[in-house]
Formats: sequence, structure tokens, C-alpha cells
Amino acid sequence: MWILKYNVLKNYVKKNVSAVPSIIFQCTRPLSSLKGKVIAIRREDQSVWERRAPLAPSNVRRLIRAGVKVIVQPSNRRAYPAKAYLSAGASLQEDISTASVIFGVKQVPVDQLIPNKTYCFFSHTIKAQESNMPLLDAILEKNIRLLDFEKLTDAQGQRVVAFGKYAGVAGMVNILHGLGLRLLALGHHTPFMHIGPAHNYRDSAMARQAIRDAGYEIALGAMPKSIGPLTFVFTGSGNVSQGGQEVFQELPHEYVARESLRKVAEHGDTTKIYGCEIRRRHHLERKEGGGFDSEEYDKYPERYISIFSKKIAPYASVIINGIYWAVDSPKLLTIPDAKNLLRPAYTPWLPISVGAPALPHRMLAICDISADPGGSIEFMNECTTIDTPFCLYDADRNKDTKSFKGPGVLVCSIDNMPTQLPREATDFFGDLLYPYALDIIRSDAKKPLDDHGFTPAVYGAIIASNGELTPNFEYIKELRQLNQRSRHKADDSESPSKKVVVLGAGYVSAPLVEYLHRDNKIRIIVCSQLKDEADALANRYPGVESVFLNVLDRPDTLHEVVSSADVVVSLLPYSLHHLVAKTCIQTKTHLVTASYMNDDVKALHEEAEAAGVTILNEVGLDPGIDHLLALECFDDIRQAGGKIESFISWCGGLPAPECSYNPLRYKFSWSPRGALLNTLAPAKYLNEGQIVEISGGGDLMSTVQNLDFLPGFALEGFPNRDSTVYKELYGIQNASTVLRGTLRFRGFTDTIQGMQFLGLIDPNPHPILHPNGPDITWRSLICNMLGLENDNIFYENLKWKLAERVNSEVRVQAIEDLGLLNDDPVVKMNTPLDTLTYYLSKKLCFEKNERDLIILRHDIGILWPDNRREDRGINLVVYGDPKGHSAMARAVGYPAAIAVKMVLDGEIQQRGMVLPFTQNIYRPILNRLRAEGLESFESSRWN
Repeated sequence: MWILKYNVLKNYVKKNVSAVPSIIFQCTRPLSSLKGKVIAIRREDQSVWERRAPLAPSNVRRLIRAGVKVIVQPSNRRAYPAKAYLSAGASLQEDISTASVIFGVKQVPVDQLIPNKTYCFFSHTIKAQESNMPLLDAILEKNIRLLDFEKLTDAQGQRVVAFGKYAGVAGMVNILHGLGLRLLALGHHTPFMHIGPAHNYRDSAMARQAIRDAGYEIALGAMPKSIGPLTFVFTGSGNVSQGGQEVFQELPHEYVARESLRKVAEHGDTTKIYGCEIRRRHHLERKEGGGFDSEEYDKYPERYISIFSKKIAPYASVIINGIYWAVDSPKLLTIPDAKNLLRPAYTPWLPISVGAPALPHRMLAICDISADPGGSIEFMNECTTIDTPFCLYDADRNKDTKSFKGPGVLVCSIDNMPTQLPREATDFFGDLLYPYALDIIRSDAKKPLDDHGFTPAVYGAIIASNGELTPNFEYIKELRQLNQRSRHKADDSESPSKKVVVLGAGYVSAPLVEYLHRDNKIRIIVCSQLKDEADALANRYPGVESVFLNVLDRPDTLHEVVSSADVVVSLLPYSLHHLVAKTCIQTKTHLVTASYMNDDVKALHEEAEAAGVTILNEVGLDPGIDHLLALECFDDIRQAGGKIESFISWCGGLPAPECSYNPLRYKFSWSPRGALLNTLAPAKYLNEGQIVEISGGGDLMSTVQNLDFLPGFALEGFPNRDSTVYKELYGIQNASTVLRGTLRFRGFTDTIQGMQFLGLIDPNPHPILHPNGPDITWRSLICNMLGLENDNIFYENLKWKLAERVNSEVRVQAIEDLGLLNDDPVVKMNTPLDTLTYYLSKKLCFEKNERDLIILRHDIGILWPDNRREDRGINLVVYGDPKGHSAMARAVGYPAAIAVKMVLDGEIQQRGMVLPFTQNIYRPILNRLRAEGLESFESSRWN
């Protein structure tokens, strides 16, 4: 009798009562109706490891008894030898063209497709996978009827034919094998060392015996105590998960609920292994209001988030991932999640004994059996292979496939795991396929699809027929069009897939562009109101484009340019950042800046968060690298049980000592305006528990102090802005002293004070400096500032008058040496500050072959648990390269570029206004800065 699974018939009857007589007639048709049909089992050639077949000899024997002729294409690689199929009655021959239906497992090479046939295999086309679109095109062109095993489902959408169970079995064997090697590399011999890879065993029974033997040793206490309790988390409850759990249960084990994971991770028994099965309701909850509703989730998965990374993964030693992931579904582990989970952490529940190395973190291994690149395990964007089954993935996104030693988590993500147990997988799959094969065999690709009366399961699995996609799969066309648009309608290997717009082409832009230009997948557009400046930068790097843009005058152009980008990086004055940020929010474009997050930008946080936009601020030097080094040190101190009692930070961009011979002891590698204006700013800091406030207008220069932390440099420093806010931002609430200050060479503040007393740093308009007023010289300007009626005064008397105003002959000498008493013409810029800025930008610019210098210093007072005190110094000293980038350009451009790349690559996924104060941001940036030669060193003194 015709065979059809009862549940398929029952569900079909429920949905389509009118079709009952027809379907019953088909189901009860005698097997003799198959007599004369010819099918073929093709040779697998997609992988050297592929040894499975879609039908086992036992299935073939049953088909032949029903009158079906079965042709088997010869293959010495197939797990079942040719004689097994011959004994079952099959014909062994190379030519399979006489078959009307051809069965396989994996994709068929395009040149081997035979027109007008029905093909059944896993095509991997249902998500419009780019690599398999030529295959689909050939199938349509050759009038092939394609049935994809992955879409053979019941009325509830559950797959009815799959290798899933043996993917779980093989995956579990593999990860236990890998776990033994990983633990050995970390310094621990364990019973897992005696478990081999799945394909080393004749069948799963042999593998299970090896696992039982290892379990016996574990039960006797052979696991090192320093490893602590091992917890295995299984995601999903389907065939994949069940296959893995069947193998897991060969070990001495105990299952626990999700809520108990932390407890067993901290206090569990090392003579057993703990397991936990995680289903959708355990890790998915509504973004608003919490809770889980399966029907709602099926319709609106975007309303849900996964709490797996926060509530489950931190307590998992090994994750066995067997869930199906859809595009709109929340991910189990994102790239930022991995950074948090894989950072070195102090784990108090791991007892440390003499000679026992500590584990770097709890998570040891992941077996991603679902093997969906970039899917539920986001950071696994490519599968591993049977040849190279494991890779070490670390928190800095490095993948090492050659060693088990080093930081990170061991990942196994083989996309054809069942072929490691090919005979059992073939038997299992063939028995599931057989009832549906009886229906499929009747297919004639030359006839219309609707003439066949296929059962619902078979009909729903047919992707292409009669030269067209079937109605259920017409969406593939739309997916392909979306993919083409995302590739800018060009070949992905030739056209960049991401676009970065750089606003500003000034002093610090070149290193940023140079860093991003290393990735040929990134298209870079440089915008500036100085077209020549943008052109010069673009011409240095092939493929970089330049655009003329004035942010204030051309808002429409700004909107157009920003909307075309994936990320915008603004190197404009910080006063313009709120305008750029608003445009980025409107266009849903991410933004990175190297400047302070001012109040105007901060006020846009909720708008940016609602728009799903990341606006990352303060990733330059100061602010930027100063934050990163401080936070890294604070974390290390806390991990070791210390307390931060004081924090003093100094940072400055300076000329190299040999280039500092001028009255200001300073040179400018960018516009002097900010540096000059900062000398008028107010400041606030905490000193031994007392708030110290300095009013604006020039008082700041009287608070300078000499510094000798690097005795070879003659340095001085003064407070910068409001330092007290960093108690909260840095999490150092117990510190009694918190000060952030600016570094200069000694003599800078004294000369600046003379200029302030004279009124040269006044930001307000001055009538004599109106651009349309009479021409003046610097000498006449100084005379005007002194209140003299004209400049007709004896030179020595002018200097005497000047000394009276600035209270120092040294300051007079500095002003004279700067040429401010000469009869040179003044380029009037409306205000004294802007006029002086323009003058000094020309007078004190870096000459050819001169270099600049960055000095950053953190002084951190630490109280340790034994009541000893340490004064730790962190120093960053970087010189510029006269033939390359300046130190300031590198120290601002590189961290900003690294941050842009992290946003592009999904390493930073926080939305709204973001500061680089979390480990998943600042540790990778520091690591990559060190690779660029920006490396700090430490000093220490104990009290």
C-alpha cells in the first residue's frame, strides 16, 4: 500500500477537507503504480569528506521490490560500498540520464545538471545565498524541478526529513575532543583527552564508549579542581539538541534549571558535568514589558530581545547551539557580547592551588551545530571544516585555527557534521525520506507541477519547476535584488560594501583615512570647506573621494552626503557636532567624533537611541586615549582587590624639545584657537577631598605647577575643565583627589599671561581689527592695546610701557621675540583672539623636518588589601615622523579610525550617545593602538 505518515495526512485533512477523497486515493494507491519508474542516487562531489547518501541500501531494496529501478553512480568515497547497493538490487553505472528523479545530499555542480529532471538535495538557496545563485539560475534555465530537503515540513512548519540528530551527535563528540585539547593547552590534563573526533570512530557506539570511559574517570575525581564545575548549555530542543544531549548523557551528569546555572557554576561538584536545556521561553523576552508569547514571537520577532548573553552564557563552560535562526530573530551572542564574556576575569569560585593555572574566563568552547554564518552566533561569520574543525576566537576578533593555546573561546562550527558518521546518518535520513520519496518518484519535470497532486509536504518543498520559482519561493527574487542593492549593484569582490564619510580634512585626518583605506571594502569620502585640502588628502590614497562641503552653509548637501554613509566621522570643531549629530539621527547614520560630548550633543541621546543610531564621542587623544589607559588600569586594580585613592592626569601635544626654541615653547600642528581659548577657561577639580574652583578669564594661568615625572623634560601643567565629573564617569567614587590637566613646556603659561594682560586673547570683537577698517601693524595694535594714542613712541619707552602692563620684563622679551612689536602688517580677523590665532598659525607652525611630541601621564594612588600604598604612573610618549604623520595626528586619528571600524564591523552596538568607557570598547582600541606603535609604559613607587 501507498505509505504516508499519519500526521501529514491528519494535518492536511484539517486544513483542506475538500481534498480528502483525492488525497486518500493517492495514499492508498498500490505500490505497483511505481513500477517502471527510474531514479538515481548521484555521486557526492561537493566535499572530500562527504560520504553520506540520501538513501541507504535498505531503502533501495524496498524501492526495487516496488518496481522502481534505482541507478547508483559509482563512488569509492561513499560510506556504503557499491556492493551493498548491488546486493540490494540497484544498477551501478556512471550514466544517470535515464532517471527521471535524481537524489543527492549536497549541491550539484552546474555543469553536471541534466535538463528536464527532478533533483532532490540540500540546495542552500532559500535565503538567496549568493554563492548558490548560479546553481539556481541553471536549474531554472534547464527546466529542472528542484526539491529542497530543508523545506520538507509538516503542517506546523517542522522539518520532517533531516540529518539533525547526527549533526548533534557528531558535534557533541567533536567538542568533547576539542575541549580536551583546549584544557591541555591551558595547563590541565583531563579525561576528555581520550576522546577523538567523530570521524575517527567506525560508528557512534564506539564514540559513546570512549565518552563513557572518560565519564568513569570524571566520576572518580580525575577532573582538576582548578577548572571548577563544568556546565554544558544546550540551545533548542529539536533533533540537533537531542542528538547532542544523548551523547552528553553518557557522562556522569545532572540537569539543572536556567535559574540554577550560576549556583552550580560557583559551587557545583567536579565529579559530574552539569547540563541545561535552553528553549525560546528561557532566553527571549519582550523589549517592552518582558514575558514571552510564542505566537507573538513567531509573527513579530523584532519585538523581542535575547537575555542569553547576560543571564545564561556567563555561567556556561560549553555552549551547544542547535537552534534555527531567522534574519529578524534576536542573536544569542553578538560581537560585543563575546567581548564581555571573553575578557580575562577573576573567578572566585575557581580554587587556585599551587601550580594550577587559572582559566582565562568561564566560557571554554562553543559547538555551533546550526553553522549559520553571522547568525545566532554573530561573530562566527564563516564555518570551520572537518579538515580544520576548531578555531580560537578572542575578544579582539582574531581567529586562530592553528593552535589551542592563547586567549579566546574554542569554536567548532562545521556545516556538514553528520558526514562524520556517514552510515548512521544515511540510515537515519533514508528512513525519514522513504515515505516522501514514494511520492517524489512520480515527478515528471516536463509536466506541469499541478498535474501531479503531490502531498502538501512534497509540494511545499519544491523550489523551482517548469522554468520558474514556485509561488512559495518567489521571494528569492526580492532577496536577490536586496543583496544587489547592498553591494551597490556591483560585484562584491570589487566594490566596497561600507561607506565612511569624513568631515574635515585638516591636520589629524590623514592617519584616520590611511587606517580605513587599508580595508578595500570601505569606500571613503572626505569633505571639507577647503576643497584644495580635501583634494590633497584624497589624492594620497587611491579610491578616496573629495567633496566640497560647508556644514553651516550647505545643510542640504550635508544631509545628502550623510544619508549615503554607514558611518560618519567628524573631525570638525566640537561646536558643530550637534548639527552633524542631528543629521545623522535623521538619516539613521552612525557617528564617531574625537571631541568632548558637549551638552548640545548629550541632549540628543534619546533621539539617537530611538533611531537606532550610535554616536560615539571622545575617541581621540584627550579626550580618548587618556580615558582608555585610565580605565584599563582601574579595572586591573579592582580585579586584584585594590582601591583607587587618587587620580591625576596630564596630557599635552608639544613640539619635540629640539623644536621648542621660541618664547611660547610651543608650536601648532592644528589651529591655535582652541589652545589659546582654553587658557581663559574655568576649571574645577578635587584635591584631598576639597573642591577647588578656578574662575575663567585668565586665572587658570596662575595655577600652573612644575612637573618632574619625566625629569628629562621641563614640564608644567594647569587644570583642564571640570575634573570632578570623572569620579562618576570613571567609577572612582572613593578617590579624594581627581585632577585632569594640560601639559606644556615651562615658560608657556608665563608668556600666555603676558598676552592675556595685554588683551590679545580676548574673543570679543575689537573695532581696530574689523576686516574693512584701516590697515595696521602689530606695533600699532600693541600701542592701541596699551591705550596709547598712536605708535609714534620711542621703542624703549614702548617696552617700558609694556612691562608696566604685563608685570614682567621676561614677558616683554617674549612678546618682542614673537615679533609683536614689529611694523609687520596685521591680518585682521575681527577679534584679538582670532587675529593672534592666524598670526601664530603661521609664525609657530612646524617647519619641514621638525617633529612634534605627545606626552600623557596618569598618576594613580592605590590602596591594597594589605594596607600598602602604591603610586603608579602610566606614561605615553610619542614622537611624530617628519616624513609621515605627526604624533598628534596619529594619537587622534588612529583611535577614531579604529572606533569607526568597530562600529562598521558590529563590535560596538550600543545606541544613543556613547562614551568609550566599557571594556568591550576600550580594550580592543588599546590593543589595536599598540599594534600601531602607540604603547604606554608604567612606573611604580611603594609607600
